Amino acid sequence: MCMPRMLRALGGALLAAVLLFACAIPASAQKDKKKKKDAPPGSTDLTPMVPMGDQQQIDYLISEMLGAWQIGDIEKLHKSYADDVSVVSGVWTPPIFGWQSYLAVYQAQRARMQQVRLDRSNTYFKVSGNFAWAAYQWEFVGSVDGQQTQAQGQTTLILEKRNNKWLIVHNHTSIVQGGPTPTGPAATPANTQPPPKPDASKPPAN
Repeated sequence: MCMPRMLRALGGALLAAVLLFACAIPASAQKDKKKKKDAPPGSTDLTPMVPMGDQQQIDYLISEMLGAWQIGDIEKLHKSYADDVSVVSGVWTPPIFGWQSYLAVYQAQRARMQQVRLDRSNTYFKVSGNFAWAAYQWEFVGSVDGQQTQAQGQTTLILEKRNNKWLIVHNHTSIVQGGPTPTGPAATPANTQPPPKPDASKPPAN
């Protein structure tokens, strides 16, 4: 997979890794007409008051996951991911295997970000027995290493129902070519390099 020049300008190695952070749709399914602003700052408790179907449960899970990712709520984030999750970023880095490996990289990279906002739109779902997959687009705005940064991309998630609870077992995220460029000073090679990776490998997020 080649790494476009624009990705480097965006600090792609950092963003794509952190934003990993997702059947065919029934004919009755509709695109999200509005972007989902997942979990307002300071709150990630989106637990519904009434029973929901599988697609609704998955939708809430994604909202909770992205909300927790934005504010750094590790406990809530872990509730969305399986311990044996695998994560693939949109740049040329090895995949991550396991929650602990993902967490180590997430914490190191999340510490470099401030005023984070991640909006989700155009979410699709398919459920087949105890497995499901979801795909959505996202827009990221935030300060990375002190530089105001914007990016767009898309994520595909594979989920499995374990003990009557949906969990993310695979996350594949990529940055879209031709997306917006950073609004601050141009990125330099120094601030586009990701931090050292743990021995377990890789770059879960968002």
